[in-house]
Amino acid sequence: MREIVFDTETTGLSFSGGDRLVEIGCVELFNRVETGRTFHCYFNPQRAMAAEAEAVHGLGDAFLSDKPLFGHKVQDLLDFIADSPLVAHNAGFDFGFLNGELGLCSRPAIAMDRMIDTLVMARSKIPGAKHTLDALCVRFGVDRSRRVLHGALLDAQLLAQVYVELTGGRQIGLGLAVESVVEPAAAPLVAPCADRPHREFSATDAELDRHRAFIAKIGDALWAGAD
Repeated sequence: MREIVFDTETTGLSFSGGDRLVEIGCVELFNRVETGRTFHCYFNPQRAMAAEAEAVHGLGDAFLSDKPLFGHKVQDLLDFIADSPLVAHNAGFDFGFLNGELGLCSRPAIAMDRMIDTLVMARSKIPGAKHTLDALCVRFGVDRSRRVLHGALLDAQLLAQVYVELTGGRQIGLGLAVESVVEPAAAPLVAPCADRPHREFSATDAELDRHRAFIAKIGDALWAGAD
């Protein structure tokens, strides 16, 4: 099954309040394994960047000024994601901005039933713990050493690894559980005593005589005189 893990960076927290999308990063998974295919783009938001947002992702007005408008790259993005399920952390936020930008381009919104929210998954599987992307990376041993600032593509790549762990671990993509195989029960190495004929092993008189003769040849035996 093909899935797309994605992340966005924005000018602020509210699309309805005038904030815009400035970066999107997408990672393709097939059967929960990264294929190496990605989509990444920066966008000119045509508005000033909030200082609080720039502190998070480091994308300032000067850097974004020569980047394409979202509408100029929308078809490339839609071609990449196609009709695949879309995985994001706190996905309602990312879907809100993505669908908001699509609306401004007179494109249909992405159906919410395609949304997979790893934040909801983490809260269900690990109640009471921290559920930030950083915290989940630490929990699952995902290397986040390159994450100095938020970045859409890097965060999507980290989230892809976290998502695999949340859905059962790395073995999912290795084809180890494609179908259940019931192995026949191995035969016991030794049959139960109740199923075997009982035999008593007793030494014959000749065997006892040979044993006595052998013992008599041992000098200074510890057991000598024990009788």
